[in-house]
Amino acid sequence: MPDDLQGQLGFTFRPPDRRVWTVRDLVAAARASLEQEYGDAWIEGEISNYRPAESGHLYFTLKDAGAQLSIVMFRSQARLLRFKPQDGMQVIARGKVTIYEGRGQLQLIAEYLEPKGAGALQIAFEQLKARLEAEGLFRSERKKRIPALPRCIGIVTSPRAAALQDILNILQRRHFSANVLIYPAQVQGENAAAEVAAGVRYFNAAEEDSCRNVDVIIIARGGGSFEDLACFNDEALARAVASSEIPVISAVGHETDFTILDFVSDLRAPTPSAAAELVIRSRQDIDEELESWHRRLEKAMRFQILIRRQSLTELAQHRGFSRIMDVIHRRQQRLDDFVNRLTNAERSLQQQYRRRFEALAAAVRHYDLRMRLGSAHRDLNARTAALAAAVRTLNLQHRSRLERLTDALQALSPLAILDRGYALVLDASGKLLKDARNIKPGHQITARLAKGEIHATVNAPAKKG
Repeated sequence: MPDDLQGQLGFTFRPPDRRVWTVRDLVAAARASLEQEYGDAWIEGEISNYRPAESGHLYFTLKDAGAQLSIVMFRSQARLLRFKPQDGMQVIARGKVTIYEGRGQLQLIAEYLEPKGAGALQIAFEQLKARLEAEGLFRSERKKRIPALPRCIGIVTSPRAAALQDILNILQRRHFSANVLIYPAQVQGENAAAEVAAGVRYFNAAEEDSCRNVDVIIIARGGGSFEDLACFNDEALARAVASSEIPVISAVGHETDFTILDFVSDLRAPTPSAAAELVIRSRQDIDEELESWHRRLEKAMRFQILIRRQSLTELAQHRGFSRIMDVIHRRQQRLDDFVNRLTNAERSLQQQYRRRFEALAAAVRHYDLRMRLGSAHRDLNARTAALAAAVRTLNLQHRSRLERLTDALQALSPLAILDRGYALVLDASGKLLKDARNIKPGHQITARLAKGEIHATVNAPAKKG
C-alpha cells in the first residue's frame, strides 16, 4: 500500500511475519497433534496387503470403500493375538494415530486387534482346526484303540477340580480295583496348555518305570466358557497328544463344548463322568459277558459230547468191542467185590478198634492216673535199687574170683619159680634146654634169671647122669 494512502487512512500497514517450517518439524508437529487428539482410536476396516516381518512386527492396510490407512502392530502386541490376520478379514483395530516421519505417511500403531463378528478365539480355533486337519491329525485311522480293561489310568487335571472327583467316584463304583495315577496340572490360564502337554509327555516317558506306566490317559476339565477352555485349543498341546504312544481320552467341558483336543485325541468323552464310563467296563458288564461266554462254551461242549457219544455208541456195537466190554464188566464186578470186601473189613476193623478204645477209656476212667504214676514211680525206684545192689554184689563176686585166678596164675608162672632161685637155660636159637646132652662144647647158651640174663659158652661136654 502506498505511503500517502496509509497516511490518509491514519495507520501504518505492516506485512505479516512469515514462518518457514522444515519438513521434519512440520511432520513432528502434526504427529504430536494427531497423537494428542487421536491417542486411543478404534478403526474398522478390511485387511489388505498383510505383511508379517521376520522381526515379529505386522504390517497391513485397513481400507473401506473410500479410504485406506496403514497399520503397524509391533511384536510385543502381535504375540498376544489369538488368531492369524489374513487379507480380506474384517477387523476392528485400536491404537494411536501417528505419522511415520520416514515417508510422511499417516498410520495407526495398533495395540489390539479383533475380528468383526466372530471373536478372536473362534477365529484362532477355526484356523488351527483347518491346519491340523489338513495335516491329517484328525484322521480316524491314526486313532489308537482304548484298552477294555486298563491296569492303570493316567489322569491329567487339576487336583482341586470337581471333574476329578466325579471320575474317581465312577471308577470306584464300576471297577474298584482300577489303579489311577494323577498328574496335577492347571486347566485354565496361560500356563495350562503347557502343563497338560507336560503331563502327556510324562506318562509317555514312563515305559521303563512301572510306578508310572499307564495304559490310557484322560485329560479332564469341567464345563466353562469358550475363553475358559481356550487352553485346550493350543497347537503345542494338540501335537503332544497326536504324538502320544498311549491312547488319550479328551474329557473337557460339556457335551456341546468342542476343542482342538477333542479332534486330535483318540476318543472324545462328552463329559469327565462319561470318560470314566468309557475308559473301563463295569464289573456287571464283564460278569454278563463272561456268563454269555460260559453259556456258549457249555452249549458247544454239550454238542461235542453228544457227537462223541453217538460215535462211541456206533463203535460199541462192533463185536470186538462187545467182547472187550464183557472183559471190562467182569473186571468191574471183581473190582466191586474187592471194594465191598475191603469196605466190610475196614468197617469191622473200625468197630474192633472202637470197642478196644471204649474198653481202655473205661479202664482209664476207673483209675486215678496220678496214683498209678506214683505207684509205678515207687516200683521203678525199688527195682532200680535192687538192680543196683545186685550189680554191686555181682561185681564183688567177680572181683574176688579174679583175684583168686590171678594168684593161681601167678603161682603157676615160670617167673615165680625164677624168684625162688631157679634159671631158664636157652640155646642160641632161643629154645629151652631140657637135656644137657644136646649141648656141645663151644655152644652159646643164655641163662635167664629172675632179674636179668647170663650169656656163656660151653667149655666141657656134658656128663652122663
